[in-house]
Amino acid sequence: MQPEKIRTELCASAAMDYRYLLSRGYAAPSALEFVGNHFQLRREERDFLFRAVCSPEKARLRRAKSVHVEALAGSRLVIDGYNCLITLENALKGRALILGDDGFVRDVARVFRKYRPSEITRDAWRLVSSLLCRFPPDYTFVFLDSRMSASGELAARINRWMNNDGVAGRCATVKCSEKKLAGLKGIKASADSVIIDSADRVFDLAGYIIARRLKCALLRLPVDERHGVS
Repeated sequence: MQPEKIRTELCASAAMDYRYLLSRGYAAPSALEFVGNHFQLRREERDFLFRAVCSPEKARLRRAKSVHVEALAGSRLVIDGYNCLITLENALKGRALILGDDGFVRDVARVFRKYRPSEITRDAWRLVSSLLCRFPPDYTFVFLDSRMSASGELAARINRWMNNDGVAGRCATVKCSEKKLAGLKGIKASADSVIIDSADRVFDLAGYIIARRLKCALLRLPVDERHGVS
C-alpha cells in the first residue's frame, strides 16, 4: 500500500475521534467501526488507524517500557521474527510505514498471512544481525509462528545465518508466538501491541533500524493537544 492511496487528511480527522473514544474506554473494534463508518474510510485506511492510533494513556505506558539500544548488550533478547522481518522487508521495498502514537514503527499493508520468505529476507536479516553484533545480547531467541507457510525452512535459514554471523542464540517455530513471547523473560523485540502490552521491557528493533539506518519516511497522524500523547 503506497502512501498516496491513503487519504491522510481524512484519516487525521478520523484519528482525532478514534483516539478520543479510546481514551474514554471504548473497545478498539467498536470504536474503529463507528469512526470508519462515519468518515467512510476504506479498509486500508481503517488498518492505518488501527495500527497507528492508541489512547494517550496506553501510548505513555508503551513508551515507558521501551529501552534504549544499549540495553540489548549483555541482555536476553526475544525477537518476534515475522513482525521484525516483514516490517524491514516492507521498508526495503519502499512501502508505506507508520510511526504510531506509541512511538513504534509498523507497516500499513496486510501482508502477514501472504508473506513468503524471499531474497530480500536475507537483506532484512543482515540489518538485524549488524545491529546485534554492535550491541551483542547475551543470548537471542527468534520465534516464528508455525502457522505461517515455510516457517520451519525459514527458521533453519535464520539459524544458519546466526551461526555464520556469530550471533549467540537460536530460532524456533511456535504454535502461537504472542503467547510464547509473553511467557519468556528478556527484552521483547516487536511492534505487536499484544506483545508490547504484556512485556516489561520492549525494543522496536525494526523501527530503530528503519529510523537510524534506512532513514525511511514515516506516516504519522497528528495528535490533538487536548488528548495528546506526551
